[in-house]
Amino acid sequence: MPHPLSKSLALFLAAALAAAVGAPAARAAGDAATRTGALNALLAEQWQWQLQQSPEFASAIGDYRYNDRWSDISLAHVAMQKQDTERFLARFRSIDTTGFAEQDRLNQQLMVRQLQDSLRAIALKTYEMPLDQFTGVHLQLAQFVAILPFDSTRHYEDYVARLDQVPALFDQLIGVLKQGEKDGLMPPKFLLEKVVTQCRAIAAPAGEASAFGQPVAKFPDGVPVADRARLHDAVIEAVDGKVRPAYLKLADFVEKEYAPKGRAGLGLWALPDGGKRYRFAIEQMTTTDLAPAKIHALGLSEVARIEAEQDAIAKKLGYKDLAAFRAGLKTDPKIRPTSREQILDLYRKYIAQMEPKLPQLFGLLPKAKLEVLPVETFREKEASAAQYTTGTPDGSRPGKVWVNTGDFEHRNLLEIESTAYHEGVPGHHMQLSIAQELPSLPPFRQQAGYTAYVEGWALYSERLGKEVGFYTDPYSDYGRLCDELLRADRLVLDTGVHAMRWTREQMVDYFRTHSCETEPDIQAETDRYIAWPAQALAYKLGQMKFLELRARARKELGDKFDIRAFHDEMLDGGALPLDVLDARTNAWIAAVKAGKARAHPAAAR
Repeated sequence: MPHPLSKSLALFLAAALAAAVGAPAARAAGDAATRTGALNALLAEQWQWQLQQSPEFASAIGDYRYNDRWSDISLAHVAMQKQDTERFLARFRSIDTTGFAEQDRLNQQLMVRQLQDSLRAIALKTYEMPLDQFTGVHLQLAQFVAILPFDSTRHYEDYVARLDQVPALFDQLIGVLKQGEKDGLMPPKFLLEKVVTQCRAIAAPAGEASAFGQPVAKFPDGVPVADRARLHDAVIEAVDGKVRPAYLKLADFVEKEYAPKGRAGLGLWALPDGGKRYRFAIEQMTTTDLAPAKIHALGLSEVARIEAEQDAIAKKLGYKDLAAFRAGLKTDPKIRPTSREQILDLYRKYIAQMEPKLPQLFGLLPKAKLEVLPVETFREKEASAAQYTTGTPDGSRPGKVWVNTGDFEHRNLLEIESTAYHEGVPGHHMQLSIAQELPSLPPFRQQAGYTAYVEGWALYSERLGKEVGFYTDPYSDYGRLCDELLRADRLVLDTGVHAMRWTREQMVDYFRTHSCETEPDIQAETDRYIAWPAQALAYKLGQMKFLELRARARKELGDKFDIRAFHDEMLDGGALPLDVLDARTNAWIAAVKAGKARAHPAAAR
């Protein structure tokens, strides 16, 4: 029998040895927690910097600390932003993510990627072409008024301060445009001529009739009566004395000095390093490294597939073929709107019928409300059929679907159902609202806007309507295919103009032959692709990734596949690059197989 003291000594030595072995692990865990805390602090610092750099973005998400100013877009400020971005990048790269949880590791990786992309864009001087007919600064300012808060005296006073600064902002804009001209970075001449028309149209209405004067046409109850006359006069004075003259000055500059020097070649190929610029645009918009030629071929293949499905519907409806059906639709009064209001009412109807179906497809549901509104009249000629703007994370401002009701007699009703699901639910409103409401994500991920993910999800959502039993009218189902065909056309047209040197006539001819679009939309869409390279590629490529991931998960999981869990997995990380989404989905599939699927952070709300 061993001596009792020997046993005690052995137990003591064993415990000491165990502690010695466990100490590094404990220290490592503690060290990881310290490094995670440092990452989160740096993320918070960078986020505050981003809000200060972009007061418009801050206002849009409900942070009103900078409501009295615009972004500084001067060339000097770009140089300062470059230095700040380089410093942030070095600090984020220095953080060792060993031992981090999945989301924390992803936070660091995505931020490094975002900062690197910002520096690449600055190196290419993409900021030197801020003016076009679709997303130009002159349009953004006028549209911005609709999302600003006007429920207090302070908000009106901040608004007056912003209006007073429009001339200085446009002077900065003109300085940037002049530098772009020196560097050979010029938009197409014919698109700049459209900008002139838009600027003059925005400048024309005076006082309360101006897009900038409308907030004082009627004051909300939150503004004291005693303040209203003063605020009204201050806004109108700024609109008529500063904003409208600034727009006219910009119009004169573009018309007389800038537009005449616009480039003749339509595509990015016509710019210095045009091929490199287009590849960068593809990477940014699609988060893929696909070559233009491959995207073009994919588009041709998808166009053929979709038109075959449309041909089947045409024959079921008694037509000889798709061509005969399309010809018949051109003169069919049943598909023509009878008023602007009818278009708006149909959007509201389809969104309302989808909402009760959402629990069949999702566990995560948004809290934010949704409104349907007409596009402002000054944007009707150039705007797309519909678009979505997010609400605020706190729900104080709802998400909004803006519907183009202009020239309604020449529009059709076929694609309204699919577009309602795309822009509303389960498309943009659902995805973007859920992302904003996810409590476990840092703000830069709650507000992430990877185009291929965001637009791919919205296009994927159009098909979900069919899966829950909608599109019962064959004409509406044909319209759904029309919307998908449009996105396939974009793969052909965008690569056609920016890589293959297509003319505008080639684009329009292809559009007319291979789409359901009305002539006003064909013209506006064609110019959109010229003005906004690669953005239009994101929809179809993103949709195809979501369909690929769902098919993969269904095949791998078999009876364990649950559509609600899959959709929640797609949404609970916010918008992501497609390669990151792919890897994350693979990890989820493996976890489900092992019975260790992670809980979704907002599922208990």
